[in-house]
Amino acid sequence: MSRVGKYPVVVPSGVTVNISGASVSVSGKLGASALQLVEDVEASLEGNELWVKPLNDTKRARMMWGTTRALLNNMVKGVSEGFTINLEINGVGYRAAVQGENLQLQLGYSHDILYPIPEGITMKCEKPTSISISGKDRQRVGQIAAEIRAYRGPEPYKGKGVKYATETILRKEGKKK
Repeated sequence: MSRVGKYPVVVPSGVTVNISGASVSVSGKLGASALQLVEDVEASLEGNELWVKPLNDTKRARMMWGTTRALLNNMVKGVSEGFTINLEINGVGYRAAVQGENLQLQLGYSHDILYPIPEGITMKCEKPTSISISGKDRQRVGQIAAEIRAYRGPEPYKGKGVKYATETILRKEGKKK
């Protein structure tokens, strides 16, 4: 039995949910999102709660029950509050700046890295060593943060590179004489 799927998704005020057949669309102040449901689960709106129920007792239906509920919860939270991931840059000469529609990264290579900012995503660089990525789609925000981190991941000896703000780097001891 799903532990996640048992609980309803609370729909805050200002968010509208429309269920038509096997598709659920959610709209709020940050935009709109839609999800196509699989045939093993159904969604229903009761008051301000969105419920997900499995249609049968197969293994796939039980798996998709919790997954669908989590996806719907992320959609509702995304259009009402949004998601934000913060990155930190450590290293001498390493910095980032938003220039128009691109994020310019200087990460110790012989060239600057220009990362085009996708539509629906906002990036801010309050300091040259911090990047804030925000948007309504949790998966896209996380994927973009992972792609930027992959340009120069943190290394364990000096801690140089791009890391998540909540991440701790396990440091290694250097050579001994």
